[in-house]
Amino acid sequence: MTDLVTFGETMLRLSPPQQERLETADQYDVHIAGAESNVAVAAQRLGLDTAWLSKLPNSPVGRRVTGELRRHGVTVEVSWDDSDDGRQGTYYLEQGDVPRGNDVIYDRAGASITTLATGEVPEGLVEDADALHTSGITPALSDRVETTTADLLERANDAGTTTCFDLNYRSKLWSHAEARSVVTELFPDIDVLVVAQRDAEQVLGRTGDALDVAASLTADHGFDVTVVTRGADGVVAATADDEYVQGSFEASDAHPVGSGDSFVGGFLSQYLTTGSVPEGLEWGAATAALKRSVPGDIAVVSPSEVRELIEGETAAISR
Repeated sequence: MTDLVTFGETMLRLSPPQQERLETADQYDVHIAGAESNVAVAAQRLGLDTAWLSKLPNSPVGRRVTGELRRHGVTVEVSWDDSDDGRQGTYYLEQGDVPRGNDVIYDRAGASITTLATGEVPEGLVEDADALHTSGITPALSDRVETTTADLLERANDAGTTTCFDLNYRSKLWSHAEARSVVTELFPDIDVLVVAQRDAEQVLGRTGDALDVAASLTADHGFDVTVVTRGADGVVAATADDEYVQGSFEASDAHPVGSGDSFVGGFLSQYLTTGSVPEGLEWGAATAALKRSVPGDIAVVSPSEVRELIEGETAAISR
């Protein structure tokens, strides 16, 4: 039985080396990049048996994605697009120190994932898994994938599979109002909600202290756990009975892309294994910190590295 199935798009990321500008670069570093596949890799490397579900063009660039995920031990459950219109989504990341900062340009419109229908998902894949994870990026990709996302969460919920959803708002995909309308319709089938504090405010209209936000979302929607991330200020969580606070670990700013997904993968690696929210938060925070030292979008980390980092830090505080 698979411990965790993740569902979503994975792109190719093209980045000029040495913080060079996109308009002058004559070569690019290539990485695979997708919120849900990032979660799958982190969780797999930290002890879970994971699978990634998506749709890709049956082409060398599509196989570039699956080859990288298999390299990290993730099982690939892909519907292959054999059409002449099959596309692999890409994005360009230009990295720069202050005052420039980073710049992202997406080229993902019409990617094969946008045509994935529920009927293309293998029967029993999510029903037989212990958990299903996806994010708010996925239903924003197309109307069809919005429907597929809702169907899979419902199927998982009906089967008793734990469902995890990271709101993961992307302004280049939809507006706050559009996101709110869609994701709140998914809430009845979600057990674990992860949301950045800024997204809780801007998308869900929840203001105030992060712990109050987490507690109110749990109470209002019946989530088993609501996790609210706060960047450098750490993360908080609330169940129906308890509240938890976890600080952040000291980390580099060298490679921040993918650190949020790494948090989710680290959190799920322990929460799904032990049921412990504080252990999940601790592992999530440590995994995210380690990721920031690793190029690309994927957390190439080991359980021993996470444990070593945690041993020198203060554990989550329950109150």
